[in-house]
Amino acid sequence: MSVDRLERVNSLLKRVIAEGMFQVMQGDSVSPGLITVTGVKCGKDLRDATVNVSVFGDDALKEKALQHIRRRAREFQALVNRQVRLKFTPRLTFKLDLSLEKGDEVLALLGSLPPIKETDGQPDPT
Repeated sequence: MSVDRLERVNSLLKRVIAEGMFQVMQGDSVSPGLITVTGVKCGKDLRDATVNVSVFGDDALKEKALQHIRRRAREFQALVNRQVRLKFTPRLTFKLDLSLEKGDEVLALLGSLPPIKETDGQPDPT
């Protein structure tokens, strides 16, 4: 399978799952507005897909949200089956994505550094 087609399928699955988050998670104790689908990675045979999700909140809320999403994995698969025409509907595995939090930590560290003062192209020793 070409890499381009696999990327298109990943992008399509990401969009369908993200748009269906409110529909599937409706009435759940975890607000779907706190959940972001950050990426989908399908296997080459399109039978399995890993869905990366980011949850806004503390660690307890993240774990609770991930458990709720995993319990509703079949509903997400049914949604994908209805909206996407593929030979096989991929089995979805949900995984917590912490890359946004790590990025925030790096930006906070960079923001806490003192500014570099340059004179004559050389860093100021003070």
